[in-house]
Amino acid sequence: MSDCLFCKIINGQIPSLKVYEDDHVYAFMDIMPLTKGHTLLIPKTHCKDLFEMPEEVARNLYAAAPKVANAIKAAFNPTGMNTMNNNGESAGQTVFHYHLHLIPRYDEKDGLKVEWNSRQAEFPTEILTEIAGQIRENL
Repeated sequence: MSDCLFCKIINGQIPSLKVYEDDHVYAFMDIMPLTKGHTLLIPKTHCKDLFEMPEEVARNLYAAAPKVANAIKAAFNPTGMNTMNNNGESAGQTVFHYHLHLIPRYDEKDGLKVEWNSRQAEFPTEILTEIAGQIRENL
């Protein structure tokens, strides 16, 4: 897409701090990093989001993810790493070219707080069984 920010980065129309590139993916430093080493991994094939991503594109992207993650680990020795994708506007996606955030974690003061608020009480086993069936029916 000619107006896509990440397509322009891939094509060299917009500069980036490249970390890794192969025939299928491109990884570069996030310009608004949450932690030291925060990197974005994107497919070279334009896919708006995970819902539009062909399986082959996903295979290539996720095949490269451990390579880039381990390079970040070797460079900075984080104690952990969050991998994150905001998929769709309601999930916080602002650039509509699929991108996977690789966010190294260091300690509780590294500036990122991830909080899970379980709604377990609303989803007993009977309801989870029904939900699992609905998903299976759509595969």
